Amino acid sequence: MAEHVINPKKSHMHRSIGDITISVVTYIVYAVFAFVCVYPFYYIFINSISANDLSERGKVILYPMQIHFSNYSHVFSIPGLLNAAKISVLRTVIGTALTVIVAAFLGFMFTRETLWKRRFWYRFVAVTMYFNAGVIPWYLTMKTMGLTNNFWGYIFPTIVQPFYIILCKTYCESVPQALQDAAEIDGAGTLRVFFSIMLPVIKPILATIAIFAAVAQWNSFQDTLILMKDQSLYTLQFVLYQYINQASSLKALISNTTSSAQIAASLAHAATATSIRMTVTVVVVLPVMLVYPFFQRFFTKGIMIGAVKG
Repeated sequence: MAEHVINPKKSHMHRSIGDITISVVTYIVYAVFAFVCVYPFYYIFINSISANDLSERGKVILYPMQIHFSNYSHVFSIPGLLNAAKISVLRTVIGTALTVIVAAFLGFMFTRETLWKRRFWYRFVAVTMYFNAGVIPWYLTMKTMGLTNNFWGYIFPTIVQPFYIILCKTYCESVPQALQDAAEIDGAGTLRVFFSIMLPVIKPILATIAIFAAVAQWNSFQDTLILMKDQSLYTLQFVLYQYINQASSLKALISNTTSSAQIAASLAHAATATSIRMTVTVVVVLPVMLVYPFFQRFFTKGIMIGAVKG
């Protein structure tokens, strides 16, 4: 008796109307969701390369109009921009590296039964997530420690992050204890176990923490506003923030001293507050968007295991 062989193509053709309807609805929902996520970035970009007068009046919605790149030449010609970019890159790289290492080490140590007063120190660190002394005590502390007008003022306050430590601790608890026991039987100490055993195993959560910390460091500008008076220590975000404010002030000055016709003529050729905001947003967000895909594959595994022990 011949065996009955099911043809996959024929089986696929006999899908029910309900299955087809669900598939179509799913695709539509995901397409709408993708559009909602992508369109704001697309809108900002097309406004940054369109005619400034049209962008100022909200005429650029679906596609760029009268394309030009003078807005980017204006932004990249800002005095001190290159040095500010260097400071931002340095604080992002150094701050992220130290934050990740400290979070990993403290998270690992809080899982060690041999740590003296382990529960007390863990709760002591965790409670700082809920209580904040405020800006003035923080500033006075930073000033007393000599961290005003000091590059390390960007780094030291961000090294210990309770949320990241908790993620690492929970992730470390999901690692089989037998790995550590085997290393200790072979004579490995605490540091050897941490660097040789735990760090390679907990890479997903470290990658997740790295992208969170890097984005926070890259986007931060309030600490520059409060702590730094030396222009050589200004970050890229702070310099661009100043530039946006200057553009807004210039627009208000032109509006008060010029006729409407003259304003319309000048806006077509000169950078406006809107065009500058759009261009600055692209310049600031683009590096993060380029780095994010390299870490995205770690997110699901890292954040899920790091958040819930099971």
